[in-house]
Amino acid sequence: MVFKRSLYKSPAQLRLMVAPGLATAASLEAVQNAIAAGVSTLELDAIAEQAIIAAGGTSNFKLEQGYHHTICSSVNDEVVHGIPGGRILQPGDIVSIDSGAILDGWNGDAARSFVLPDPARPEVVAERQKLSDVTEQSLWRGIARLTTASHLNEVGEAVEDYILSQGEYGILTDYIGHGIGRRMHEEPPVFNYRVRAKGPEVKPGLVVAIEPMVVLGGPDTYVKDDGWTVATEDGKAAAHWEHSVAVHKDGIWVLTAHDGGAAGLAPFGITPTPIA
Repeated sequence: MVFKRSLYKSPAQLRLMVAPGLATAASLEAVQNAIAAGVSTLELDAIAEQAIIAAGGTSNFKLEQGYHHTICSSVNDEVVHGIPGGRILQPGDIVSIDSGAILDGWNGDAARSFVLPDPARPEVVAERQKLSDVTEQSLWRGIARLTTASHLNEVGEAVEDYILSQGEYGILTDYIGHGIGRRMHEEPPVFNYRVRAKGPEVKPGLVVAIEPMVVLGGPDTYVKDDGWTVATEDGKAAAHWEHSVAVHKDGIWVLTAHDGGAAGLAPFGITPTPIA
């Protein structure tokens, strides 16, 4: 497979991707500060939008044809693309929030999962928290692999190996990560599992959104009647974590983390380097 040179951004273009990444991070941090039982997903949507606007950006999710919200909010058995609305979050819910921002024509995209406390069901909370933790850690292992990988699809190997080492979890195969830049979804595909192809070279200018989606049961999903929300066929809980990551001449930088990924990469002995 031949990948076009345009797959790789110039140093100047990479610098322009920092601001939308930070705006995206700000929106998820605002949601993290507000999310709780009794809050509606539509309230979280408004909070995320305010944070993006305050950072000088606008929502890129609203640019997707037919979609009218700043975030996707997916609850319990919903994996991705859940539409915010009047749903009131309940104790013990696991909630995936996916958000993105656009500034000066460049995009950011990231997601986090949250498990709400429920003293009445500690075993449910523990199971869902481990699911979220495994998913998050698989993301960081994928990001860490970018520092040594020769080709992009090594990332999927790292993600899959970690998830399978942690228990009997399902990894979605119908939904994967992607390149990001002028458009929110660009080439190349970013797999969360082993594939035969090597993928493009990992070299300066590569920018990808890595986003493992992991479930407690089987990986089969369906799209709900709203035409957007993806849910598990068996009704079991799901988690979703995502970061947009840039490879540049001095290393890597997690665009959608305020510290560039320093905290997440520290356990691997990796220090991210700001884009010069």
